Parts: sequence; C-alpha cells; structure tokens
Amino acid sequence: MRLAFMGSPGFAVPALRALHAAGHDIVAVYCQPPRPVGRGHRIHKCPVHEAAEALGLTVRTPERLRRDDAERAYFRALDLDAAVVAAYGQILPADMLVAPRRGCINIHASLLPRWRGAAPIHAAILAGDAQTGVTIMQMDEGLDTGATLLAEAVPIGPEDTTVDLLDRLADLGAALVIKVLDGNFPPVPQPEGGVTYAPKLSKADAEIDWSASAAVILRRIRAFRPWPGTETRLDGEALKIIRAEPAAGQGEPGTVLDDRLAIACGDAAIRPTLVQRAGRAAMPAEAFLRGHPVAIGTRLG
Repeated sequence: MRLAFMGSPGFAVPALRALHAAGHDIVAVYCQPPRPVGRGHRIHKCPVHEAAEALGLTVRTPERLRRDDAERAYFRALDLDAAVVAAYGQILPADMLVAPRRGCINIHASLLPRWRGAAPIHAAILAGDAQTGVTIMQMDEGLDTGATLLAEAVPIGPEDTTVDLLDRLADLGAALVIKVLDGNFPPVPQPEGGVTYAPKLSKADAEIDWSASAAVILRRIRAFRPWPGTETRLDGEALKIIRAEPAAGQGEPGTVLDDRLAIACGDAAIRPTLVQRAGRAAMPAEAFLRGHPVAIGTRLG
C-alpha cells in the first residue's frame, strides 16, 4: 500500500518501523522540524525523523501545514492509498484529510471517546482509570472525533507511569494499524456520551500542590514522569520527586513529618523514594537525606 506516515515522538516510531517491515511503500514521512535543545541549543531531530532516515525514507518537516500551500499540494500529488498519523503535532487541513483514497488513519492512545486531545495517557493515570488503550480512528476535521476502526484495551497497573504505558501502547498501536490496513474494518461513529478531554500539559503543571490528597499527588507523580515531572521547593531550591509511596501520618500540607521524608498532604502523607536536585542525578531518598538532612517540621513548596 502506498502510504505517508505522519508522527514525531518516540510513541510513533514502532508504527513507522512496523509499516516498513510489513512491506508498505512509505513515500513520505512527515514530522516536526528539528529544534534547538538544551543549554547549547544544539539542533535536535525528533525520534521519527531519526528513525525514518535510518530506514532510508524521505522526510518532510513543514513548519505549518495550514499556511504552506506548496506542501499541501505536494501531499495531494503523492497519490496515496492512506496516511497513517501518530502524534504528529499539527492539525491536518481538510484538503489533506481527504486526499488519500482511504483517508488519514490516526493511532490514538486512549479508548475514544474518553481522553480526546493532546495528553491522553497522562490524563488516564491522573483520573485513576483502571484501563486505557489504543484506538485506530478515521480522521475528520474535529479533535479526535472521527469514526473508530479498531480498539484494544490495556490495564493500568497501580505503579504504572506514563513511560511504562507509552511503550506498551506504542507497540499495540503498531500492531493494530497493520491489522486495519490489511483488513476491512467498517468505521463506527463514536458515542455521544462519555467524552472527556486531555489538555496539553505545560511545565507549570509540575508544581506539587500539597493541599491535594495523597492519592492525587501519587497519581500526578506517575502521570508526569518523565515530563513535565513533579517538583517542590526545599530551602528555596527545586526538588523533583520522581517516585513516591504512601506514608503514615497527617499534618499541615507540605510539612515534613519524620526523618525519612514523609510529607503531609491534604488528607494523609507520601514518602518520596527517588528524588533529584536541580543539575544533579536522580538518587534514592535515603542517599539524598544522608547528604542533606531535612528537619521534621520543614515546610515544602
């Protein structure tokens, strides 16, 4: 099948590789342009860009498709059977959605219509959902509103982070999209009820609100790993909390309750088990406390 592939982050790479291995003719790969990253502002290619080049595929990196008439004309002239889209990062204009004979097919990391939008995996963990999954969807002009072609659920374990689920869902999405392209799955309109939205996250979401319940804070720590992370302030400096567990005790939210760094939340307490100071490597909380004892009664945040 003659395809274009459109994706940018690591989540999309297994699908690209699976389509290539299955023998599909991928005539163009679209991804976000290379960007400056880090303190040195070195130009960095996204994971899909690097994977596509390793496979010898043509890579296209338009800055804004909606404003790029020439790029849209190029896409329409590709004579595609379908375009496969996985976390591309741009909204496709209407003329591109209908250009391939089978349209544009999206790999979405949720069980639609639950968690439409930019951060569905994070949202599922934050909400305490028991499961998530992957939906293969026929794209339309709405935000993840297209008819579903195939879906499969994945349980969310009590310790699962976004990193854990990303890997599982990426592999599942690759397998499901191969099935859809090889089979005949009639489109099923999404139900009108049960719609939820997963908004785009920002670095500001990393700050821990200690007045929230312990359960909510623990879910945020899992959901925001690796990005945007979860952090608080200790002695005026940022301290990332990468992993944590429930702890006994109660107190004023944000107060250290014992010499093992139990911290009071809105209703109970948590104990960080893996932390990171700014500019330092992550370390177990026990090792951190040996070098930086934190007095009982210290207020964080």
